[in-house]
Amino acid sequence: MQRFKSIRPRFAEDAGPRRPRAGRGRLAAGVAAGLSALMLPVAAMACPLALVLAIDVSSSVDASDYRLQMRGLGEAFEDREVVDAIVSNGGVLVTAFEWSGRNQQVPIADWTWLETPAAVQTFADRLAGASRSHHRFPTALGYALGHAAIQFNRAPRACARQVVDVSGDGVNNEGFPPASAYRAFDFSRTTVNGLVIRGADPDPVAYYRETVIRGPGAFVETAESFADYGTAMKRKLLREIAGNAFARNEPQGAPRALAYRQFRRDDAP
Repeated sequence: MQRFKSIRPRFAEDAGPRRPRAGRGRLAAGVAAGLSALMLPVAAMACPLALVLAIDVSSSVDASDYRLQMRGLGEAFEDREVVDAIVSNGGVLVTAFEWSGRNQQVPIADWTWLETPAAVQTFADRLAGASRSHHRFPTALGYALGHAAIQFNRAPRACARQVVDVSGDGVNNEGFPPASAYRAFDFSRTTVNGLVIRGADPDPVAYYRETVIRGPGAFVETAESFADYGTAMKRKLLREIAGNAFARNEPQGAPRALAYRQFRRDDAP
């Protein structure tokens, strides 16, 4: 009779510590996000996207840059592809504010439901015609993110997805950094994307990729200058309205392990 050797199971203590396989965390996050969407109430499913636009007006943005930025923002919403995407998506709930220093977050447009071309045009006109409230304050990016998170609590309806669209031309240089904002405020259902205007030192593109964007499918869109802001915003809006399937097309090799000096760490929450 053939004799079989007894096989002793290998438990965790026998095998030693195991490293988690790459990609498992991302897969689990994607599954969780999908299940969360399935469990949303019908009212939320009727609103596909809640979008917060956070517009940088810190001192590095001069008067000419500001005009190009706001004109480009309005033109992006007026673009036929963007209008068609909003309408075919079933509508978008959107609000906008400008930000600079710690206490300088000023509304540009309150929560507005965009579902028809006429509604989108009215909103675009409001953005393009906005007047700047501040021009001499530094870049308190952590405070801007905290303010953006609070806006979702004030939204008139729940939506299937929540996205913060934060634009800027530099790194945080006042107040607590983005990492502290993410610890202090609820971003559990929120994706944060960035639109960065290139040219400053330290590199704001690398900074946004490393410390600002957050959530499933988060990405950074770039503009070569403020003259290119409208074109970059159009690309960004189309990706955000379409959803995370397109947002995941982040270029390979994007730097994700850079360290940056944050200013005034002692006032982090």
